[in-house]
Amino acid sequence: MNRKIYSQLSIMMFLQIFIWGAWFVTLGSYLNEIGFSGTEIGTAYLTNNIGAIIAPLFVGLIADRFFPAEKVMAVLHLVGAAVLYNVSDIQGTDDIILGLLIYNACYMPTMALANSISFYQLDEPDAQFPRIRVWGTIGWIVAGLIITFVLGTQVENVEATSVPMKLAAIGSVLLGLYSFTLPNTPPKSKGKKVTVGDVFGFESFALMKDRSFAIFAISSLLISIPLAFYYSFANLYLNEIGMEGVAAKMTMGQMSEAVFLVIMPFFFRKLGVKWMLLVGMFAWVVRYGLFATGDMESLAALVYLGIVLHGVCYDFFFVTGHIYVDHKAGPEIRSSAQSFIAILTYGVGLAIGTATSGRVVDAFTADGVRDWTTIWMIPAVFAFAIALLFMATFKNVKLESKKEMAD
Repeated sequence: MNRKIYSQLSIMMFLQIFIWGAWFVTLGSYLNEIGFSGTEIGTAYLTNNIGAIIAPLFVGLIADRFFPAEKVMAVLHLVGAAVLYNVSDIQGTDDIILGLLIYNACYMPTMALANSISFYQLDEPDAQFPRIRVWGTIGWIVAGLIITFVLGTQVENVEATSVPMKLAAIGSVLLGLYSFTLPNTPPKSKGKKVTVGDVFGFESFALMKDRSFAIFAISSLLISIPLAFYYSFANLYLNEIGMEGVAAKMTMGQMSEAVFLVIMPFFFRKLGVKWMLLVGMFAWVVRYGLFATGDMESLAALVYLGIVLHGVCYDFFFVTGHIYVDHKAGPEIRSSAQSFIAILTYGVGLAIGTATSGRVVDAFTADGVRDWTTIWMIPAVFAFAIALLFMATFKNVKLESKKEMAD
């Protein structure tokens, strides 16, 4: 991988995740401010998961057959920017949710496209992809810092406004234009007959005959359910318990994520896939336990530790999962397998969790006061049960490099 390709992919990934971090983190606080209930906030975040389910259909039937990935990504970001900016000025509940659904139908396919562009250019994804993906983490961090230390000085209580959504729209315009300069990634299925089953990864069902892969797939879906609680309600929780500059402080999680992305190859060699995934699963249990017991007085350190754990929570589970699938699937079904796992986790699993989390929050809210201790303990117990099931059934594997497999 030459320096030019590395720089191009790094800038792409920086902007890609900057956009997500700019609107996603503070959305719950903004929607709560304009009168959304917990269930309605969950529904709003659900649009992101629906976008993840739609993404493979769009990418597989259009991007993979007719147009270079970078060109499709450019158009989607430019259209998405217009949609998101418009949503930021809408007040009606149904209109906002519909607008977010349209926006996420544009944005989530670009996540798959960014990964496709990256993997197409890489010789050793397990060693090289973390070096690219870390720039996405930096992008998320920069978004949070801008919201708190730049926009926050101009707009009072900025996290409870739609200003971060406008910031994301601006970022989307920049990436849309920049995408036209990215390395060519031609449609891999041009001229071939592609079915809906191919697009949604049904051809990768053959991998389910492998007991370890089947356990991995099922566990990935189930563990994604409790994970949704954090993505939907952490910002609201931290604001309600009295933390100041929440958007910036939440980036401590992405800072730790960046560190662990860089050193992930070392952990792969020492731990193997099973223990990498298990560490990630148990980290979510610990994180929710810390949120359930912490406060911003004598136990503030527990809350901050829960934020910092994000590096382990995300990298050891999601990034490890992507690399495991890349190695487990043959070249002819690798993209299909990645789509399949993405639908299970970012789509179905997080969708169930997002819908559930909103109802749980409402169930433990009385007179406008939320019982955060109980709210966080529910996903903690669920994640703990899934982690134990995975530990008892999944067989550890050693990942070989592509060079070793070729030899």
